[in-house]
Amino acid sequence: MAYQSEQELENKLVAQLVKDNFEKAIITDVNSLRANLKKQLSKLNGFDISDNELKQIRNALAKGNVFDKAKTLRDRLQINKDDGTVGYVRFLDDDPNPEKNKNHFQVTQQVTVEGHYKNRYDVTILVNGLPLVQIELKRRGLELKEAFNQINRYQRHSYWAEDGLFQYVQVFVISNGVNTKYYANNRKQSFKQTFFWADVTNERYTDLTKFTEVFLTPQHLTDMITKYVVLNETDRILMVMRPYQIYATEAIIERVAERETLLAQNQSTEVLNGYIWHTTGSGKTLTSFKTAQLLTGDSKIHKVVFVVDRKDLDYQTSKEFNGFAKGCVDSTDNTKLLVDQFTDAPIPADKVNEKRNTKLIVTTIQKLNNAISHKRYSKRMEPVQDKNIVFIFDECHRSQFGDTHQKITKFFNNHQMFGFTGTPIFVENAVSKSSRKYTTTDLFNKALHKYTIVDAIKDENVLKFNVEYVGRYKKKDSANEVDIEVEGIDTKELMESDIRLEKITDYIIAQHKRKTHSKEFTGMFCVSSVPALIKYYELFAKKKAEGKHNLKIATIFSYAANEEDPDADGLDEVVLGEVAEPQAAYSHSRDKLEQFIADYNEMFSCSYTTKDSESFYNYYNDISKKVRERKIDILLVVNMFLTGFDSKTLNTLYVDKNLKYHGLIQAYSRTNRILNEQKSQGNIICFRNLKKRTDDALALFSNKDAKDTVIMPSYEDFLKLFNKAFGSLLAIAPDPDSVNDLEDENQELEFVKAFRELMRLKNILSTFADFTFDDVRPSEQEYEDYKSKYLDLHDKVKTDNAKEKESILEEVDFELELLAMDVINVAYILQLLSKLKDAENEEDYQYQYKALMQVVGGDPTLRSKQELIDKFIKENLPNVKSAEEVDDAFSIYWEIEKEKATLKMAEEEHLIPENVKELVERMIFSDQEPLREDIVATMEKPPSVLQRKKIIPRLAEKLKGFVNTFYGGM
Repeated sequence: MAYQSEQELENKLVAQLVKDNFEKAIITDVNSLRANLKKQLSKLNGFDISDNELKQIRNALAKGNVFDKAKTLRDRLQINKDDGTVGYVRFLDDDPNPEKNKNHFQVTQQVTVEGHYKNRYDVTILVNGLPLVQIELKRRGLELKEAFNQINRYQRHSYWAEDGLFQYVQVFVISNGVNTKYYANNRKQSFKQTFFWADVTNERYTDLTKFTEVFLTPQHLTDMITKYVVLNETDRILMVMRPYQIYATEAIIERVAERETLLAQNQSTEVLNGYIWHTTGSGKTLTSFKTAQLLTGDSKIHKVVFVVDRKDLDYQTSKEFNGFAKGCVDSTDNTKLLVDQFTDAPIPADKVNEKRNTKLIVTTIQKLNNAISHKRYSKRMEPVQDKNIVFIFDECHRSQFGDTHQKITKFFNNHQMFGFTGTPIFVENAVSKSSRKYTTTDLFNKALHKYTIVDAIKDENVLKFNVEYVGRYKKKDSANEVDIEVEGIDTKELMESDIRLEKITDYIIAQHKRKTHSKEFTGMFCVSSVPALIKYYELFAKKKAEGKHNLKIATIFSYAANEEDPDADGLDEVVLGEVAEPQAAYSHSRDKLEQFIADYNEMFSCSYTTKDSESFYNYYNDISKKVRERKIDILLVVNMFLTGFDSKTLNTLYVDKNLKYHGLIQAYSRTNRILNEQKSQGNIICFRNLKKRTDDALALFSNKDAKDTVIMPSYEDFLKLFNKAFGSLLAIAPDPDSVNDLEDENQELEFVKAFRELMRLKNILSTFADFTFDDVRPSEQEYEDYKSKYLDLHDKVKTDNAKEKESILEEVDFELELLAMDVINVAYILQLLSKLKDAENEEDYQYQYKALMQVVGGDPTLRSKQELIDKFIKENLPNVKSAEEVDDAFSIYWEIEKEKATLKMAEEEHLIPENVKELVERMIFSDQEPLREDIVATMEKPPSVLQRKKIIPRLAEKLKGFVNTFYGGM
């Protein structure tokens, strides 16, 4: 049976949309797009827009980048009308009532826009004449990622051209008929940030016809664009919500409406609370923000209060909320300010210029408790006792299992409570210091929406865990070595013995680079107690002083009595900023922490201390920041950071602690945030036998079969998969040289896909401590030879692009990040050149030469330097007197070659050399591509507008190639 062609798929989609009340528009180019825009905006705004008025609108629409244009789309534009009056133009109707909403939906296909190159887009959905949804299709059988890569190419080539109207696209849809995904419009988008649509039970709509039926409808697209595309002010990017986030938001809003209906009928509303069970890492902050934002639009609600349980999360959540909508949140720095916000107290004269949100409050549960418990505050709070207040609790598994919950419910007479958690409290994992063990259902009534870790892994929204158990010990009553049974251990002496701790420290030092892909990622080490942490920290410091590692180790722990956590359930945490003076028994741990902070201060030129709470709080925030920025290699903790901390760059958790249930899932989940292809799983290295506890936790929070979905296969399973993948590669190319004989690009594409799968599996295998090439079919040399052929094909595509030659390999993702080696910089290259100079005989020389060129040729960032390095070896190295002088000789050679290349490029392209050098410096400093006007400024004679379309893209690529050759990776 023949594949359905891309054109057939496109025509079928357009026909389906027309049947669902989309007007079919014939728009072939930018001129017809503008004419249609004029007509549609006239309809929406109720007056005929003249050519002069359209010119003003076009000028306004052309300004800014994608983020700026998203704001323009949602604003009203003031124009000077031809009759001398002032008029206002809106581009989008955000009325949620479909009967009143005036948005007009059209569909067109094959619109042509010419930028750097002429591009034709598959299917475009226009809303009031503006292209707001773009759909790119590939025929059945092709990878969905090819459609994604094609959109990225359009981003570079043409979306910005002709007023940049296609930069108004809010949502992209990609499909090959069988699989269909959507995502927000951002320039530097990752395929990891594309999403399937699903129903409320998390069943996906992958088929394009079904997806179109439920997603691509006028009403749904209106909701998506007006409510569920979020503008992140901090990062200046668009974010689109995923289905489970939208269902959760709508469930809470419906619950609030249900209560308001019952109140109006004088009926009981006692049980109309609820909680959202969304697994960690699934975007809870965005969901809670959108819920809170929409609730603030309800005139019947007096306040929406978002409650967190630690000061760091208060700061973090306020920052994230304000990122989604600038100035929307006032975090409460103290209890008095919280009371002021509840009671709408007048702003003091000295702060009258400050913006203060009157409806949305973010606070800690501790300050909320103060506000309703302390006499000096509770009296002022009495006027709001009967007000309609909605409370949203962040991570309600931690914050709501004490007396404070009872106090809140007794104080506020007209309230509604909602909780968010990734790990609810059930009877099995309930822990309480009182006789009553509360569950999440006891406190919040019922789950309004569920999205478990199994759902998230299936949707590729979080990663699986690779759990390894390290260490075997002898029981006192047995001569045989057996796996530790945690429950059976009654000797703390064994678990915290100096010998055991040193062996674990040595293991981490030996394996850390392997686990983190040569420190591309970071790690965290959670231990059982503060005394154990102190021992570990001092062991790492001692071994660093001995030159056994160069890892940057940092730590943080609380030094008050509640740091110890005998049940290791992750519930007890010190409240940052409210640390009590330590008791005498804890003075030692505080002194030690002060020493460790001093090490940190020296390492990062800081001045933090435990001597005041604000400095300690700032220390916490700085550690958070540096872990995310990969400036800390391993963070040592007891409880802190095991919940509520998100870092996409953290991929490894070392565990010497008896975690269980929600504490275990929360801790493991620090490692499984999606980042890129190289981060294929979260690594969990257990130095205790937590296998049964892991299985029990997964069964409790998902189902009894969850471990098959959540836990990665074994090392042996991956060896089988790797060998099978290599067999598939051999069927295409029996040896590396045979890649040269592949008949056409279709065969080359099959080779690229086969070797890419081999790379993915090796990327996973390389994190296992046991991995060597002795365990798999290709030798390491054979693998490297295939890799060189793979990179040759990648270089061929780049050459074809420069020649404007079409290639079916163009949309294939080569995933070069999977080829990243140890950090290869100028020092490493010089070391290899020195070895080459010191070669004792011709055989040794040829061996060193081949090794060096293999390193350079096997790294994507160094291939452009291969010819220059080879030239230095052949022409300059023989004249260098000794290995000690290689450094200076190579440096002089590199500068000469750089100058030659600059002058050659300037001569060939008629550029001003000094201007080229200035532009290159700016590119290096900003780490960004050159701007069009900067490129023009390097030219001796600026080209015409038409010439620029051809010349500027070519020069941009040439400049990027120059920077990569002489600066990148070196």
